[in-house]
This record gives sequence, C-alpha cells and structure tokens, in this order.
Amino acid sequence: MADLPPSELPPTGLPQRSSTYAEAGVNIEAADRAVELMRNWTEKARRPEVIGGLGGFAGLFDASALTRMRRPLLATSTDGVGTKVAVAQAMDVHDTIGFDLVGMVVDDLVVCGAEPLFMTDYIATGRVVPERIAAIVKGIAEACVLAGCALVGGETAEHPGLLGPDEYDVAGASTGVVEADDLLGPGRVRPGDVVLAMASTGLHSNGYSLVRHVLLGPVGAGGAGWALDREVPELGRALGAELLEPTRIYAKACLELAAATSTHALAHVTGGGLAANLERVLPAELTATLERGTWTPQPIFDVVRQVGRVEQADLEATLNCGVGMVALLPADDVDAAVTLLAEHSVTAWVAGEVSVATSSDDAGRVRLQGRHPGW
Repeated sequence: MADLPPSELPPTGLPQRSSTYAEAGVNIEAADRAVELMRNWTEKARRPEVIGGLGGFAGLFDASALTRMRRPLLATSTDGVGTKVAVAQAMDVHDTIGFDLVGMVVDDLVVCGAEPLFMTDYIATGRVVPERIAAIVKGIAEACVLAGCALVGGETAEHPGLLGPDEYDVAGASTGVVEADDLLGPGRVRPGDVVLAMASTGLHSNGYSLVRHVLLGPVGAGGAGWALDREVPELGRALGAELLEPTRIYAKACLELAAATSTHALAHVTGGGLAANLERVLPAELTATLERGTWTPQPIFDVVRQVGRVEQADLEATLNCGVGMVALLPADDVDAAVTLLAEHSVTAWVAGEVSVATSSDDAGRVRLQGRHPGW
C-alpha cells in the first residue's frame, strides 16, 4: 500500500508504534489458561459417545446408537440465565450459575420426553479471569453430570468495551433424542389426568429483574434497598445466598418417571409462571384447575410479595412460586410417581386435575384457585 499523504498521517504526539490485541483489552494468554483450568471439569461431564476432547473446533458425538431406535426425533433447546448473573457477579460466587444454565436448557428438552445427549456453552465477558471462567464451567459440568448429558465444548469470548471487566453473561444449547412413539405432549393428555407438581428449590432462574428491583433496588425508586449480606429471618440465611440457590435439575427424575408410569405430558415452569407454562401442554378442549392450598411456596416468594407489595397475579405470572416442573398423568400412577420422585429428592404432590372445558373462557386454560397456607 502506498504511503499516506502528510494530511492523513496521525497527529504529532500520538504513539508512532504498532498496537497489540492485549492493549485493546483481549488477553489470549488468559484465555488459554482458562481452557486449561476448565479441562478437568469438562472431562468429568462426558458420555461414552463423546469423541475427542476440549480444544477442537467442534464437539463430536457418536450418534450410531440412534440407529437402534425405530424413529429417533432430535430435540434442541437454548437459553441463558438472565439477570441472576448480576447477583453472582456482585457476590463474586461463580460456581453455581452453571446449574441454572443447564437446568433452564435440559429440562426444556425433557418436557417432550427427550434424553439430553450433549451441551455446549457460551461465556461472554469483559475480561477473561481464568479462575472465574473455570468456576463457571465447573458448575456447568457438574450440572451436566446430574442431567446425564455431556459437555462437549463451548466458547469464551472477551468483549472489552462492551462489557465491564468483571461482567459476563452465559448461554447454552443442548440436543436430545426421543423415540417418536414416546413423545410426550398435549396429544396424550386426557380428562381426569392428575396435575402432579414438583417442588422447586426456590426462584430458580426466572423473574430476577422483579426480585432485584423489589429487594435490592434503591428505596427512592420503589425498592427495599437491602444488601446481599443482609440476614433475613424468614429465609434463615443471608439474602445473597438465597438468591444464588441453584436451579433444580429434573432431567433424570422425569425421564425415569416417563419410563415407569403413563405420564402424558410435562411442563417446565420457567418465565411466565405455572399457569402459562402448563397451558403450553394442555389441549384446546381441556382445562386444568389447581388448588393453591395444596402447597406452601418457599419463604422467598412471600418475602418478595410482601416487601414489594406485588399482586398475586403478577407474582404468579413472573415466578415459579414453588413449583418447578409439572407432570400430567393418570390418577392410578400418582403413588408410584411420588415415590419415584422422592428417590430423586424431588417432593411431589397432587395440585389439581384436568377436565373438559365447559366454556370458551376455560378452554385450554389453567385456573389457580384458593390461597396458599399462611398467605
């Protein structure tokens, strides 16, 4: 290229030397160290079908086992953690957020009866701190082990200027498989099916914008102004510890439930709350009625409700209110289902029933009635 004319040369006084990627804010050596630190954890989250290891351009998974299925259907899901990462960053605790990521992704697959096979993650950060990245991946890998899926790869991207040095966001995607004859969903649901609720561990990973506004927001802006280290008697621990409680992963329990009972449908209770997510697997001609009196939500939900003076309708449309997963199945299978889920440390109970809709207002809708004990 020809030399620039004097008018296009840098102004006198600017450094007359080449710039580096590191000076721009991207540290390749730190990224390499992060890979080495996370390698131990990704090795733990393997399945026999995984080929190769960390460091390739793509994760490889031997799909030959699928040829033994009559009609294998691949299922895929992707999600993130949302603003819960802001709590993790503020507390400098990063090894639990991976459970939230995996739970949000694999339990969407399980809803249709699919076994999660493998997962990939994406971490974007303003500055790669190897130990922090490794802690995030540690949580993801440990959660993959609980879900029975392999962590076959991922990407860590350093975005200086877009994110602050200590800011990051995480996302992931997973692929699963289900035999076509075993596909769960609205087509199987029948009048008389029981609505079996499964307890959440708390907030899981939805509605944190509301929760943070209510509890952490400035007093003058409608928040309570609480600190994350505040001990909250109703919670029995500090607020930050409660807000970082990991999402429960239902994958293995629900797959066993589907195999051992005549489960017709599952609903993962995430954004939108219990009613909206249950309606996604409810046929248009049916309705479901749930009794709030059958369970008491964990204290965090009542704290948010009372401190923020949040109307119950808004609360239930935003948070899971104590129910993280729902199964629709025949009443004859309830006892076996409750026992099986208890073996996975998942508390379950009958919360309602499916019936034929008698009006257009009820068709395909879920009705919550009554009051939670103590509310």
